[in-house]
Amino acid sequence: MSTFDLTQNFVTSYTYSLPFQRSFSTLPKRLTQGWSINGITRFASGFPMNIAQGGDYSLTGSSGVDHPNYIGGLVFSDPRGAGADGKAHEYFNKSAFTAEQLGTMGTADRRFFHGPGINNWDLGMHKETKLRENLRLQLRAEFFNAFNHTQFFNPNGNYSSSRFGIVTSAASPRIGQVSMKLL
Repeated sequence: MSTFDLTQNFVTSYTYSLPFQRSFSTLPKRLTQGWSINGITRFASGFPMNIAQGGDYSLTGSSGVDHPNYIGGLVFSDPRGAGADGKAHEYFNKSAFTAEQLGTMGTADRRFFHGPGINNWDLGMHKETKLRENLRLQLRAEFFNAFNHTQFFNPNGNYSSSRFGIVTSAASPRIGQVSMKLL
């Protein structure tokens, strides 16, 4: 499996012009016309997990080729709480692996499952007002990760680490910005 394999990746972008002029026809057109909502939504499987074991247990003289033994019973957990082994922020249980024996190659494949997926909504609302024939004012409010859904990065995949299977970082939380532009 490739390092950057996203087996499932759905991305859609959209724009919807809000029909406020129909609902609020008694108000001035400058207030009711020119409103729109737009966004980009993405749902994707996570990136492949790279499983490794530090040191040169295989006695090959090369670093980065060692892997633990996979014994089965891999259980995935939501990193927001305690995992199968009872540790906080655990994505998978460490007990599904054992240390590579000296002079042998571990049985775990380098990448055989994916890390946490992506569920992201970037949303914006725009208001464009015609000031003169060739001059418009645009107001924008935009939110990245609008629903503040935590986008976890892959957990630590080094079996030799005490943080093996633990998620230690995430993408940015909700970010908002407001802007005004003359066109």
